[in-house]
Amino acid sequence: MNNYGNLMPVPAKISFEPGKLRITKQFKIAVQGIVSPRLTSGSLRMLQRLSGRTGLFVDQKEVSNVMNDSGAELQISCQREGRVELHEDEFYTLKVTAEKAFLSAATDLGVIRGMESFLQLLDCDDQGFFIPAVTIADFPRFPWRGLMIDCSRHFQPLEVIRRNLDGMAAVKLNVFHWHLSDDQGFRVESRQCPKLHQMGSDQLYYTQEQIREIISYAAERGIRVVPEFDLPGHCTSWLVGYPELGSTFQEYHIADRYKIFANSINPAKEATYQFLDTFFGEMASLFPDDYIHIGGDEVTDEQWDKDPEIVKFKKSNGLETKSDLQVYFQNRLGEILAKHHKKMMGWDEILDPKLAESSVIESWRGKEHLVSAVQAGFPCVLANGYYIDLLQSAEYHYQNDPCPEKSSLNDAQKALILGGEAAMWSEYVSAENIDSRIWPRTAAIAERFWSPCDVTDVDDMYRRLDTVSLHLEELGLTHEKNYLMFLRRLAGSYDIEALKNLADVVEPVKEYARHINSQHTTFSPLTRMVDAARPDAKIARDFRRLIHQMFAGTPPDQNKLNEAKAWLTLWENNHERLQQTICKAPALKEIADLAADLAKIAAIGLEGLSLIENQKRASKEWVEAKTIFLDEAEKPRGEVELMVVSAVRQIIRKAGGCP
Repeated sequence: MNNYGNLMPVPAKISFEPGKLRITKQFKIAVQGIVSPRLTSGSLRMLQRLSGRTGLFVDQKEVSNVMNDSGAELQISCQREGRVELHEDEFYTLKVTAEKAFLSAATDLGVIRGMESFLQLLDCDDQGFFIPAVTIADFPRFPWRGLMIDCSRHFQPLEVIRRNLDGMAAVKLNVFHWHLSDDQGFRVESRQCPKLHQMGSDQLYYTQEQIREIISYAAERGIRVVPEFDLPGHCTSWLVGYPELGSTFQEYHIADRYKIFANSINPAKEATYQFLDTFFGEMASLFPDDYIHIGGDEVTDEQWDKDPEIVKFKKSNGLETKSDLQVYFQNRLGEILAKHHKKMMGWDEILDPKLAESSVIESWRGKEHLVSAVQAGFPCVLANGYYIDLLQSAEYHYQNDPCPEKSSLNDAQKALILGGEAAMWSEYVSAENIDSRIWPRTAAIAERFWSPCDVTDVDDMYRRLDTVSLHLEELGLTHEKNYLMFLRRLAGSYDIEALKNLADVVEPVKEYARHINSQHTTFSPLTRMVDAARPDAKIARDFRRLIHQMFAGTPPDQNKLNEAKAWLTLWENNHERLQQTICKAPALKEIADLAADLAKIAAIGLEGLSLIENQKRASKEWVEAKTIFLDEAEKPRGEVELMVVSAVRQIIRKAGGCP
């Protein structure tokens, strides 16, 4: 196994060496070259985090180039201030010896990336804290490494955005894609078109001053902010204040459900483009990034086909299909963006040969759309396989590569793959649980975007992810601490041990099952077990791995068998106490049957292990009966599912003599 320490993402080149640089309260930073505001603030944040993690009262309170102390333990060299834009240099080198550490980069962006690696290297022994001797030469595999947060379906307060930007910086993500409009809300103050936020937001929106604050906060951490305003579909919130923009003139209301609505912008009226020119001119001056995302996804032609004027417009302009009309619209919008010195980005539905070559395609429907985009000569970002709201495992996302090593694309086409984005759609998240849906899995995605393509060891990824998760919590992210808060609220008690034993081995239903199974609205409570349960539950995952390892040899590993019996005994004995909790907590009644099933499958697992341990073979009838029960126990209740059933199923098969 490669030695990566606790680093995530893994650097491009790394070599550990003998020796340890001891960290004491006298630890200091010195800088040669330029000392930009970003480098200064980044250095001070690093010192604060170092103090917090070690408990040392680090003396240094400021960083400047006049303090070029040759005795400082961390010597930084920086040539220039970096630009927060696509393709900026993020390369750095880090050399740590037993006496000093040397961090060098052409830009301050490279320096702050190197500082994150330095902090991740921090370790301790019986003599105190240290940084291991190491040589690192590091740079990202992809220049576009993003996280999209949808703030339309459920508005996210500024503190949520800030702490997630801190998390992004910690794992070297560099693009915050801000989804700011959709059917459920328009979230930006527009002084030129004020009814957008006044009538389309339920008064939950970001002022322009707050937007500038977030842009500045992100830039300090080397993160670009790319806004998204979804058009011509997903536009109900636009039409509440400006119904004349719609393809049918009617009274509109902010959507409170989640579906693909027929509402769409009218692409046949010149007044539409005059309005969009005004709006995007204002947004272009507010958001400094070169790119504005225009959405373009899931457009229906229902209203376009019913409006006589739009039908007439299509005919007179030789536009035969819905796609033709959408292409016309987005090309007009592209001209508006170009007028305001912006480049277009959109979901893969916007792909068309007539697009400006600078337009970026974001592939969400499948990798085949990424391939089509780069073969047509367009730069592309992959979101497909990184939809973290679908609650799949870190392993699933980690094994999804924007440009697999065996790709059939040529070098020029591969160069057009800019990277990828984790996508956090917010139908089922609040400020309380959004972090648990983003972290720590997004750290594994960040590694896929940064590290060499041959860094693929899943077990080692999970080992490092556990440590990185704790480091993310230090930054104020709530993915760990709010878990227990949710359980206390559900139980109405501080005594949550039995409930936690259940919650630790369940996960929310995956993909779009929650959309199908319920009639949620934007006002539905997000405080149930499904909202508390975490994706990729660690204890359930570890138990599945334990059973797999136990049966890797013949006979089964006795130590692992004993460990498995201990877990199964815990779950079997947990139910009586858990019943007492459920009886006093009406919100838990929906998972009562699932809780009972955990005890039953634990008993089945123990019975199977006893047969195996005593070298007895289970009867065919026993195996069939237990399998039928497990099939039922595997079904979700309360929109959560037991994640240890597959491991117990493996025990049953082995007890029955199956391989």
